[in-house]
Amino acid sequence: MAKAILKFLSRRKRRISSRKSIRRIPKGVIHVQAGFNNTIVTVTDVWGRVVSSSSAGNCGFRGPRKGTPFAAQTAAVNAIRTVVDQGMKRAEVMIKGPGLGRDAALRAIRNSGIRLTFVRDVTPLPHNGCRPPKKRRV
Repeated sequence: MAKAILKFLSRRKRRISSRKSIRRIPKGVIHVQAGFNNTIVTVTDVWGRVVSSSSAGNCGFRGPRKGTPFAAQTAAVNAIRTVVDQGMKRAEVMIKGPGLGRDAALRAIRNSGIRLTFVRDVTPLPHNGCRPPKKRRV
């Protein structure tokens, strides 16, 4: 019985320190997913663990305004603000999607003070696509 109490106390002590304040991230990856209706910006470390994320809908834009370049710019600034405080200096940018927010988000990332090592377009392209349905007979 006494051992169980000791285990519980040791587990409790471990949780006291905050993990977010300790974490220093010098390099990361910024993923921008720009659709026609929304823009999602996710910042990860080099191992792919999400550090910060934001979207146009998360920033308070609703309806057709979510797909605008200004909404994408606001989402990018919100996502990057937290990681700059954690010490991020360099980043790679992966842009996916055909939306209007692509250029605006990239412009906001450039102006944030983070040095970009490279910018890559990772939009998925179908090589031959799915098999079409059979011909319609009337």
